[in-house]
Amino acid sequence: MNAKKGKSASINIGIGDKDREKIAKGLSALLADSYTLYLMTHNFHWNVTGPQFNTLHQMFMVQYTEQWNALDIIAERIRALGHPAPGTYKEFVKLATIKEVEGVPRATDMIRHLVAAQEATARTARQLLPLVDAANDQPTTDVLTQRLDVHEKNAWMLRSLLED
Repeated sequence: MNAKKGKSASINIGIGDKDREKIAKGLSALLADSYTLYLMTHNFHWNVTGPQFNTLHQMFMVQYTEQWNALDIIAERIRALGHPAPGTYKEFVKLATIKEVEGVPRATDMIRHLVAAQEATARTARQLLPLVDAANDQPTTDVLTQRLDVHEKNAWMLRSLLED
């Protein structure tokens, strides 16, 4: 293709155009959920109060830092598949299954919101697996498997804080 007209070279990685487009769309939804979860976790880190302050402040920092680093991995996988990664709040709001929390909830409610958001992000990743498996896309499978492990573990740790 002619580079002067701004067209990129065709992609021939063993995954068809339609499958790459569907996978990129699913990864875009995962990126939106991941970004929304990141923002929620960071917000709660800044605003948590109460007897569990130190524990939650530290836990939230560990989680939002990991989530921040994962955003780049997901976005770069979308790009490697030949599609633009969403990168605006407007796009994320449209694509995310997680809704923003208004105001500053109590610490226990923060935990509940984060459990639900971690689980929602895991579901978004998991529902993409059959398509990725059918397309023989091991790099995306690897990304999804890593994300599932993190989100399920985080949900478990947060859920544990709600038990008596």
